[in-house]
Amino acid sequence: MEVTYIGHACFLIKLSTGYSICFDPYASGSVPGLSDIAVTADSVNCSHKHADHYGYEEVLSPDEPYSGELPEIEYIQSFHDEVQGAKRGTNTITIVNSLSDNAKIVHMGDIGCDLTSDQLARLKGCDLLMIPVGGFYTIDSKKAFEITSLIDPKVVIPMHFRGRSFGYDVISGREEFVDLIKARADRAVVDAGSHIEALPVEKTLLLMDPLRNL
Repeated sequence: MEVTYIGHACFLIKLSTGYSICFDPYASGSVPGLSDIAVTADSVNCSHKHADHYGYEEVLSPDEPYSGELPEIEYIQSFHDEVQGAKRGTNTITIVNSLSDNAKIVHMGDIGCDLTSDQLARLKGCDLLMIPVGGFYTIDSKKAFEITSLIDPKVVIPMHFRGRSFGYDVISGREEFVDLIKARADRAVVDAGSHIEALPVEKTLLLMDPLRNL
């Protein structure tokens, strides 16, 4: 399974079957410091309809339609804020179960609230967790660390953060989240660039950099 971090909350994941999924593509010009996503995928999953997560038109379809085994995809409805959507609406968490990779993949979208015990039970022990850490529009690093600890994924990738040359001014970087993970000393911390060919075998905090950083 290959994982490419396009930037912001956008990932392109290619399963071992060749099936590719783009999560939360951002519209052109919607995220400071990030260029157009320019990716091709068999399917697109968007957590909500804000421009920085809903750039359907930016994703190209493959020249040859996919005809193999399909992953099982589930959705959990949640909120974009801590007041049941009153400020920013709803948010969809996407779960992809790939039998070919023996992997459960979770993209948290713009989660802005605590999770119920039932929701946590559905996510617990996943193989890959992509979770926002920047705060303001989403949960912050401390809440992301708390949720990550409860889910206890094999691999966690922080997303929706501000870097030196990209991201919204009102959100924070990922440094606090990284420090909190390191303090627990129960998982490896790996700088992986923008693309990996396979998930790490051991419990890992995977630090990925945007592929589309200007």
